[in-house]
Amino acid sequence: MLGVVKLQDAIFRATSQGLDLVEISPNSEPPVCKILDFGKFKYEAKKKKQLAKKKQKNIELKEIKLRPNIGDNDLNIKIKQITKFLNEGHKVKITVRFRGREITHNELGINLANSIMESTTEVAKAELEPKIEGKQVAMVLAPLNAKQL
Repeated sequence: MLGVVKLQDAIFRATSQGLDLVEISPNSEPPVCKILDFGKFKYEAKKKKQLAKKKQKNIELKEIKLRPNIGDNDLNIKIKQITKFLNEGHKVKITVRFRGREITHNELGINLANSIMESTTEVAKAELEPKIEGKQVAMVLAPLNAKQL
């Protein structure tokens, strides 16, 4: 801590020690600078960035595709799979696809999506409510509390 020093004096002190004068906070008044080895400073900043990126959790969007007239057992298996994905901390996109003239009964797809949402209320919340997108009904479920890895 040298206090407020003229620029020329600071540069002279840095070069006499064989180090660099690095501006840390340019927006403050007066600007804050440090005398240090710039190569080492860059290396440590890169390591901090890599460590932060390593600790960051990557949330994937898993997709489950269904048909409107799916069997009860098949639906239960899909719900178990959705619950497993949500417990792992992933978001799940549920797509109910219509073929041919099934689109005339689009309320079946919305009812199916709503029933899935109701059966997963203890582990998920609806991030995107069921809505019709062309020949399919889509919704996104997000986990209530992401599992800490």
